Amino acid sequence: MCNPPSPRLHRSPITAPRFMSVSSKTVDPKFKELFRLIDWPEPPSTVTHYNLSTSPGHCDYHLLNARDTYRIGETLEVLITARDHHGRPKEYGGDYFRAKLHCPALKAGVTGHVEDHGNGSYMATFLLPWSGRAEVQIRLIHSSEAVAVLKKKRENHPEKASFLGYFLFNGSSEVTECNLELPGRDVCKYRDPASGNTWQCLRPRNLSCDSWVYHAGGELHKVTDQLEDALLSDPVTDQIISGKVSPIKVISENSSLKLTSKLSACRPGQEPTQPSGFYYGDNWRSLTCIARHFPRPSDALACLKGKDIHMSGDSTLRQWFEYLESFIPSLKMIDLHGFKTGPLLAVDANAGLAIRWRFHGLPIRSRKTLVSNIHYESIELAGIGGGPDTVVLVNLWAHFTTFPVRVYLERLKQIHQAIQSLLFRSPQTTVIIKSANTGRKTVHASDWLSLQLDTLMRAAFKGMAVTFLDAWDMTSCHYLPDSTHPRPPVIRNEVDLMLSYICPQ
Repeated sequence: MCNPPSPRLHRSPITAPRFMSVSSKTVDPKFKELFRLIDWPEPPSTVTHYNLSTSPGHCDYHLLNARDTYRIGETLEVLITARDHHGRPKEYGGDYFRAKLHCPALKAGVTGHVEDHGNGSYMATFLLPWSGRAEVQIRLIHSSEAVAVLKKKRENHPEKASFLGYFLFNGSSEVTECNLELPGRDVCKYRDPASGNTWQCLRPRNLSCDSWVYHAGGELHKVTDQLEDALLSDPVTDQIISGKVSPIKVISENSSLKLTSKLSACRPGQEPTQPSGFYYGDNWRSLTCIARHFPRPSDALACLKGKDIHMSGDSTLRQWFEYLESFIPSLKMIDLHGFKTGPLLAVDANAGLAIRWRFHGLPIRSRKTLVSNIHYESIELAGIGGGPDTVVLVNLWAHFTTFPVRVYLERLKQIHQAIQSLLFRSPQTTVIIKSANTGRKTVHASDWLSLQLDTLMRAAFKGMAVTFLDAWDMTSCHYLPDSTHPRPPVIRNEVDLMLSYICPQ
């Protein structure tokens, strides 16, 4: 009789830590301070009726200090007034508005910064980065009442997303439910021996815990009532609101107002500006550093020649791998039988180039994948020697939106420590952190949930000699609709910006 396959996560007699409480003592004090960065105003507890919530059909906005013409580099201010379904102005804040200035004809766009005044009014501020026509667009992503639902469900209902464990041995098989924790049930407990991360699956009836071979995403469970469903419904979610702002005319005068004249080459440690850039002619123009474009495969290959590239993250980072593998003809895939869940490897032996992508560790909502192929990102980082020809790319967010914030912070701490160690032993290593991007608008995966995690990620790595690539800005002001997996024009610009940090000259 053969021995059962041994999963990467091994049984452990210890009890997995509970993740229900945000104030868990297992969180490092430094990381606990990050919680204040994601404080969000909550509606009064007396608001219990749908008609008292913010209505996108009744909100409006108007331009302050309107003029006939504006100049490049100036700022535009728009005052937003939130109203309920009766048309009455709101008296408290907490609505999640997104703002952009755009010109479809020019394929131009830039994000606006929205400030909550806490009294039902909001100020959207826009930089004017191009000459020509520009139009304001304000969208109500979620009302303050819907945000309160998202926050409550995030912290109190981590079971809203389930996972599956496939147990196989000697011709027998069973499938059970899995998660970070399954309280009060008979479970198999797994603990990664290197990272210490834990996972649980319901104990199979006839097979041992050691026969866990495959992992997959399970179902998304309903955790909302009728009122909460209404607050998160399509008619009041991600809706463009009407305003009294006609398209404006922006003119260019002299070189003194050129926004990019004082930019330096792209390098680690640069904090993205606000906004971090803008689109013009469907090309991203960074306002943080002198970004380059790589229109031909030979341009990208010349940049990456001799590079050893390690990607650890989710499918939005895998899109970068897929773009490069498709864009550079000489890159050849090595079949590691990882399919979409990885691991993936592409090489150009003549150029001395290797590019790898691997999914980050659990939790992941994916198709069926071997447990032995799931490696935690901090352990992957620990195994990289580093050096001037080594590039490390990391991202982590989309698969954590269903869990309490503490779970995400604990993983950020692990990655932070691993990158710190990597840069200590190999300070010339290029490390790039890809931010979250816009996408879905549901209780399981909302832009508001992603924004909260993205805020924490930016703060956690602030001050380190790493590059933070602002995919949030690049997806929130593009003319294409929001998508968890952005379309090719966005991916092209993201990869070009990444290459600008690898090859600044």
